[in-house]
Amino acid sequence: MIIAVTFIFLFMIGRLFVVQVAQSDFLQEKAVDQWTRELPVKASRGLIIDVNGNVLATGSECYAVFVRPRCVTDAKTVASALSEIFSLDESTLYDKISTAKSSEITVARQVDKSTVERLGEQDLDGVYYSTDNARVYPYEELMCSVLGITATDGSGIYGLEKYYDKYLKGKDGGFLYEADLVGKDIEGKTPSYVEATDGFNVRLNIDLEVQKIAEAAVAGVYSAYTPKSASVIVLQPSTGKILAVATAPDFSLNDPPKDDTALFNKLIRSPVIVDSYEPGSTFKTVTAAADINEFLSGNASALSLDHVFNASRFRTVGGRQIKCWSTHANGKHANERLAEALNNSCNPCFVDIALSLGKRAMYGYIEGLNFGKVTGVDFPGEASGMLLPLSAVTDGDIARISFGQTIAVTPLQLAASTAALVNGGTYMTPCFASEITDKNGKTIEVFPPKAVRRVITEKASEILRGYLEQVVAVGSGNKAYIEGYRVGGKTGTAQKYENGVIAQGKYVMSFIGFFPSQAPEYLALCVVDEPVGGQYGSTVAAPVVKEVFEKIISAKKIAPYAA
Repeated sequence: MIIAVTFIFLFMIGRLFVVQVAQSDFLQEKAVDQWTRELPVKASRGLIIDVNGNVLATGSECYAVFVRPRCVTDAKTVASALSEIFSLDESTLYDKISTAKSSEITVARQVDKSTVERLGEQDLDGVYYSTDNARVYPYEELMCSVLGITATDGSGIYGLEKYYDKYLKGKDGGFLYEADLVGKDIEGKTPSYVEATDGFNVRLNIDLEVQKIAEAAVAGVYSAYTPKSASVIVLQPSTGKILAVATAPDFSLNDPPKDDTALFNKLIRSPVIVDSYEPGSTFKTVTAAADINEFLSGNASALSLDHVFNASRFRTVGGRQIKCWSTHANGKHANERLAEALNNSCNPCFVDIALSLGKRAMYGYIEGLNFGKVTGVDFPGEASGMLLPLSAVTDGDIARISFGQTIAVTPLQLAASTAALVNGGTYMTPCFASEITDKNGKTIEVFPPKAVRRVITEKASEILRGYLEQVVAVGSGNKAYIEGYRVGGKTGTAQKYENGVIAQGKYVMSFIGFFPSQAPEYLALCVVDEPVGGQYGSTVAAPVVKEVFEKIISAKKIAPYAA
């Protein structure tokens, strides 16, 4: 008997501990939920603004309409009125109201004020409305593949809206009504109000002025060559700050094609960040940088900067022939040193460099520049590109990697790596956002530029910048030349593959440039996928980068170079 009584008391004490301590918060919330009904008040979603405070994403005040079935006295009248106002099926709505087991039914969201006023005139029992928010993008198509969109409940579902959702969304409030056992409001009781907490604002490094310039340039090349897609990314080499991202085709963020799932999924993805391609000759900057840096460090395997390459158009590696795009007729590409090899974009020269340095040394630079890995940009779903593991790389593979084949990169990876090679040798993590602020402008969190690692010396970077400046001044990148300004860059024309074989006549054409070359402030990469009628990156993409730089010079009032 004593043992039994003791056991019962211990059980009761244990149960009281669970109820009053362990599960107290949960049970209190459940009790409140049973004797109250909540009418939500949506928090205002934070703004997304550019570096100068221009609003790129904001909210428009609207309303949400609800029905609480247990408070409805005439379901037929309510269903009839709501179906007329909101163009809903009356019988379906009537069935929901009559048979609903839930305490609340959402009738419509993002309802305008005039409609709510019309609803109020009906004086319908059990029908309520509360504040809601609709997301509005003042510049429509601007940054459509980067800003992202929100769901009907206001949460971010793609792009920067998704990545920074925890800051932007805020915390909803509501009106709490006391209700009886069946869920009806208790007359005479005043509802309590829980204030909503608005979301924070996200300030980007994006410069609206530069963004508009990039958008116009992309629209121009897309119209001229009707490619599958075209894109431009502009960033600041010294910090990794992303100043602009423009893509085509585009769409209005205020009216996305959600009814066409395939089209919507195609347009909403950001090719600059989530799509990979073989970079072609733009990758030669990596091979050139590796040779320069190894030569300066005293590596005997590196080729001298004065090394004269074999003038043959061909190299045979692993039983397969690699050739230059040029026929080398009439002495073309003769007596080439590294500077001339970059000017002429001669594949065999870079094959010689890669084979001389060896796979391990080459991979030290390739992996150091984050190829085969994500850059760490503040954006969801970033692709890592494609890089063969070092253990599987053959001489033939490294030979082709040297000039941008047998490797796949994202445009962002290429832009970030080239920025590292020309900014003095430090790899910076590319970044969209600079800080989080509240609605009064007070800083909540800062995202400073992040230096990851040094990949080449400042001297090697200086030499490479000089070579790439010559590519634009007298070499294959001359379509990007701007009189009075020091511009560097590299062209790229890469073949595309389908089912493992070269797709005849299909190319990805690109150009990556930077200026002023002595101390780069702007770097731009243009990628054009399958342009119709275009021949080379030098003729299709280089003029786009030139246009971007010329308009930046004009907008920012950048003076010509004074020697």
